Amino acid sequence: MPDRYWIINASPLILLGKIALLELLPRLTTNMLVPAGVIAEIQQGTANDTARQWLSQAPQNWIMEVPHIHPVVAAWNLGQGESEVLSFATFNPGYTVVIDDLAARNCAISLHLPMLGTLGILLMAKKDGLLDQITPFVKALQTVGMRLSPSLISKVLTLAGEQ
Repeated sequence: MPDRYWIINASPLILLGKIALLELLPRLTTNMLVPAGVIAEIQQGTANDTARQWLSQAPQNWIMEVPHIHPVVAAWNLGQGESEVLSFATFNPGYTVVIDDLAARNCAISLHLPMLGTLGILLMAKKDGLLDQITPFVKALQTVGMRLSPSLISKVLTLAGEQ
């Protein structure tokens, strides 16, 4: 596996938790970080939330404080978690932001930050041999509320060789 350094936002954690794939994350990364703002957001969920439970058992070296928000990121008026993820990556080249929110993704593009989303994680897991198929998980993501356009689904499944 090549070196992969990720700073991850709440939605990929929540969504992967809902489809029982959180265990993929440490197997796909060299180093994964979760900002305190993301932790706080997830802790606002229900006590039985899978991502919340998973993070409560996560190694402490995954969890980190982001001391300040980059001014360009602040101008986007994103949520605290997204702002911390993007700011950290801006100040720490070499990290990929793992984020699904469209506005946050647009901010990442404007800052030329490497980016990955939940669907990209599924594709990477298949490429790395951790999943045989992603189609059932894409459908599961839709079932748990991830909004995906038919064209995006088609593109992802084509990339996975499943269409």
